[in-house]
Amino acid sequence: MPSYSQTYPNILLSLKEKLPTEIGSLIREGKAEEAKKLILAYLQDSSPPLRERLEIEIERLNRLGYEYPFSFDEAFKALRKDIWDLREEEFHELIKRGCIDCIILEGSLRIHRRFKANMYWLCGDLKQRKRAKNDERSDAGEVVLKWRAERVLKAAKEKGGGFVLPLKYHVKASLSLRNPAHQYGEVVRVWIPLPRDETTNISVRILDASKKPKYIAPPDHPQRTVYFELEGEEREVWIEYTFVSRGFHAEIDPKEAYIDTESEVYREYTSERPPHIAFTEPLRKLAEEITRGASTPYEKAKRIWEWVTGNVRYTYAKDYLLYDNIPEYVASEKRGDCGMQALLFITLCRLAGIPARWESGWYMNPLSPGMHDWAQFYLEPYGWLYADPSFGNKRKGGEWRNQFYLGSIEGYRLASNIEVYTQFDPPKKHLRSDPVDSQRGEVETKGKNLYYNEWDFCLEILSVEGLEQ
Repeated sequence: MPSYSQTYPNILLSLKEKLPTEIGSLIREGKAEEAKKLILAYLQDSSPPLRERLEIEIERLNRLGYEYPFSFDEAFKALRKDIWDLREEEFHELIKRGCIDCIILEGSLRIHRRFKANMYWLCGDLKQRKRAKNDERSDAGEVVLKWRAERVLKAAKEKGGGFVLPLKYHVKASLSLRNPAHQYGEVVRVWIPLPRDETTNISVRILDASKKPKYIAPPDHPQRTVYFELEGEEREVWIEYTFVSRGFHAEIDPKEAYIDTESEVYREYTSERPPHIAFTEPLRKLAEEITRGASTPYEKAKRIWEWVTGNVRYTYAKDYLLYDNIPEYVASEKRGDCGMQALLFITLCRLAGIPARWESGWYMNPLSPGMHDWAQFYLEPYGWLYADPSFGNKRKGGEWRNQFYLGSIEGYRLASNIEVYTQFDPPKKHLRSDPVDSQRGEVETKGKNLYYNEWDFCLEILSVEGLEQ
């Protein structure tokens, strides 16, 4: 039986190709327009895979303006709304300290669109100067999360481990174009994520939609979607569905857990999947250092978990397409969002001979839902276990988080993906807005991809109810 990697192409494989030296130099100097002109000249005589690599690089350069929209003055004024007594000299110093995410683009300083949140995470001493905001909803969400995790642990221990406490979600997902379809001159193609009907989520049922889907990907597709086409005055499409999500916990005996090196799971999920799951020399050394002396596979996984959750700070990321190798970046800078932390955990596990894979979609806490990525690792005889490094990060506070999220999951999950940068079914013609993951949909016309600034996505939890065990 073909593996997922054989069946569904790696759409970012060409990023392994090195850019011509002069193009790379211009990009490092922030001369995006000159670099694009040179790339266009190269494209006239290039062939795959370099051609594909160059086309991706043009898209990367085009996205810099979206990711770094603020000038110094604009960012300073925005931050003054939070810290009223901030001075310009201090703002310059914050940039020097690395508290402010910024780049030099076309000779000017440009600042990241989410610089404020990252600044408070990176330089915690500034939090005391931030104007207080009432965040009761977030606090309540944390209480509900801990309550749910405790219930999952209790139910699983009484059962002897496995999936417990199923929740039935009723969800509406909608995608809206900023303009009617006809303004794009042709049919607009739309993909909306759909839960995979396997392990984490089961019993997926489509109830209704604004129009009949053109195609629904198979229940086990590694990045499952439902596909629509919009025409004429149409500008919105929505779909309602239900699915069941379950909590999971297993009591692991480190001496009992083992790896079957002859299994298909081992072959598939201990291999490289470049550009981001790549066995580079710095990551090899890190994996060896972390796991040196570990006597069991579970101890290796736990050491990797401890290193990631103890060393990496949570920060918002720029567009994933702008990173050459996400795990290397996270390991070096010791920062990254949920998906970046998961990719580092997965890569280090694979380097240590432990099968590991991606899982992502939405965190479905009824009080505070949001897009989220996590990981899984595989040990015999337990099967796929969960690892959510950002939720289990030691900086989150509460030892229960770090203990629970290695091996367990609370069941507030909508999981559409178990693979990164794989092709949709039906295939997308143009490079995706998020070529790594699939959480809020994708849109294109025959001629081009439509980026996030041309459409909006919304996911609503209409209801959630507990089911009998």
